[in-house]
Amino acid sequence: RFVAAHIDAVYSYARHRLAPRADLVDDVVQDVFLAALNGLATFQGQSTLRTWLIAIARHKIDDVYRQRLRVPDALDDVDALQEESLSETTPLDELIDTARLRARARDVLARMPERYGLMLLWRYWEQRSTRDIAEAIGPTAKSVERTLARARTRFKELWLKEQSDVR
Repeated sequence: RFVAAHIDAVYSYARHRLAPRADLVDDVVQDVFLAALNGLATFQGQSTLRTWLIAIARHKIDDVYRQRLRVPDALDDVDALQEESLSETTPLDELIDTARLRARARDVLARMPERYGLMLLWRYWEQRSTRDIAEAIGPTAKSVERTLARARTRFKELWLKEQSDVR
């Protein structure tokens, strides 16, 4: 009953943070519930169970970022930009334009080396500082800054190339 009551929220959170890497979502959700069941006796009730589970999910997703960024030259797909909240008064044209830009950004990130995509996501989606990223994965903050600079340059190249291909 515990899992059934909370799986939708945890799965939705993980899917949102890891999209389009759907292959990682099931494993993260499973790890969240295993950790929760193992730590349930220590749950102090200072938050709701759902909030506690989402916090565990956030940490497990951070672990995924750390683990995958430690792999030197991984080249898989990766998701893009943080969802912005759009008011109900936003004109349809703007909603469509925003959706197209997000889709395009996801496409560009999916074509980048995984390390670059993950670094950009961790820095800009998760809003982590270069120092936080460096502490999590091992290199110096300066090394992370250089990798981010190369990732931004590659993103820009792919973005502009896609734009010229469309024309």
